[in-house]
Amino acid sequence: MATSITDLLLLGRGVDLASERGVSCPGELPAVSDPNLVERARAARKALGSRAFVLGHHYQRDEVIAFADVMGDSFKLAKDAAARPEAEFIIFCGVHFMAESADILTSASQKVILPDLAAGCSMADMANSEQVAQCWDALTAAGVADQTIPVTYMNSSAAIKAFTGEHGGTVCTSSNAKTAMAWALEKGEKVLFLPDQHLGRNTAVLQLGLSLDDCAVWNPWKENGGLTDAQITRARILLWRGHCSVHGRFTVDSVNEVRARIPGVKVLVHPECQYEVVSAADVVGSTESIIKTVAQSPAGSKWAVGTELNLVRRLATDNPDKEIVFLDKTVCYCSTMNRIDLPHLVWVMESLVQGRLLNQITVDPKIAKYAKIALDQMLALP
Repeated sequence: MATSITDLLLLGRGVDLASERGVSCPGELPAVSDPNLVERARAARKALGSRAFVLGHHYQRDEVIAFADVMGDSFKLAKDAAARPEAEFIIFCGVHFMAESADILTSASQKVILPDLAAGCSMADMANSEQVAQCWDALTAAGVADQTIPVTYMNSSAAIKAFTGEHGGTVCTSSNAKTAMAWALEKGEKVLFLPDQHLGRNTAVLQLGLSLDDCAVWNPWKENGGLTDAQITRARILLWRGHCSVHGRFTVDSVNEVRARIPGVKVLVHPECQYEVVSAADVVGSTESIIKTVAQSPAGSKWAVGTELNLVRRLATDNPDKEIVFLDKTVCYCSTMNRIDLPHLVWVMESLVQGRLLNQITVDPKIAKYAKIALDQMLALP
């Protein structure tokens, strides 16, 4: 069962593909309470052997990570998949834009599987191809499109990556956003940064030294992005009005509260957090950087970490000699990432053992072609 770009856009609008396509999980999914669930997972994984390669994103549940062959961030995992051409099945325990990237970078003979098709990304869904095309038309009408270089965050759909590649832009990660944006500003006069306004603003202002006045937010739900042509012309960075539902919830109040509660604590946050939070933090870094920062810190260090809760809890477990707490007192998992659970993983693995391929993610060849151009441009950055 393949998932097309149309399907992924339906997912972004909250459509239940299982219902839409007549595919049913209930009755097939093992029960969460099944006492044999772990053993079934072990048996299925062993039966698949080298035919399958299981990828686990850092934000996944521990019960899923236990069966991952590798763990990492989205782009690292996609590259790991591409480096395993002998694996017939790539089981991506993450969200749909990650599985798309894996499909783009792997060979045609490999099949990428997302254990739950409803595992999307709220940020990626905040920019669809129709909205971005309308934005580009408006930039063209304002006479600035030919001066504008699009840069899209890895957390975007294949269709948005393809738009970026077709218009001379690049993809970036949270760790190389500064390099990507600097490259774009050397190539053009403006940057259209998609879809996370916070990463774009933090990169432009806190890393490249631009001012907040150099940035303007493009709201896809308003005519002309909610901007005048004069504002569009004046801005150097056009920030798409998108955000991460997890990182966007952290506030300066969270920072102040944890500092008052835990003397000597250092605040470590992801650059998808709001500008005010990133400005108030002690250390800012990508997911991989957060993990390394904590691991390399001295025993007795105190950290309040502003990122997804599964990762923060794993950091605390892996670093028992340090005090590690969640930055916000309210529990916050990535709800879409957490759709991937052990029953879904067992379901797709056992189905493969039985000769049934479920939840395959495929990207339209034309979209894949231009998306790969943007991804290759990222790999070519200094």
